Formats: sequence, C-alpha cells, structure tokens
Amino acid sequence: MDRDTEAVVELVEVIAKALVDKPDDVVVEAFEGRHSRVVELSVDSADIGKIIGKKGRTAKSIRTLLGAVSMKLDRRYTLEILEDDD
Repeated sequence: MDRDTEAVVELVEVIAKALVDKPDDVVVEAFEGRHSRVVELSVDSADIGKIIGKKGRTAKSIRTLLGAVSMKLDRRYTLEILEDDD
C-alpha cells in the first residue's frame, strides 16, 4: 500500500472512530480494485447506524470527503461499508 492510500485509510479510520461507541472495533482496509482503490470500513453491528446516519447522510458525507481527496491525489477511492451478517 502506498503512502497516499495509507493516509486515506487513516482519515476514514479517524472519522469512523469519532462517530462510534466502540472505536476499538473499527477496521479500515484498502484494496486495489479494477478502476479504483476500495476502502472497506467495518464497525460493530451496534454502531452501523451511526456510520450510515439518517437517510445515509453520514455515509454520503464520508464519501464526499473521499471524493475530494481523490481529486487532490488524482486517484479514485470508493468507500464500502461492511455489515455483519450476525
């Protein structure tokens, strides 16, 4: 993973940890996709609503920040929020 991607992962992690009740359960990973880098965010199942927000507004805001970072770094990043199947 390059430095820019590490910085993006750290950004998403800091934002997510600030929003949830169980910050120790936040896991952020990045993978090389076909046309972009995919940032996967996983949180405790009780905190998923805090990450998504009302009508998806919080998730949309995080994705907007990733879009701004993508433009700055001239790379495409997409956010995937993983839900537990428990």
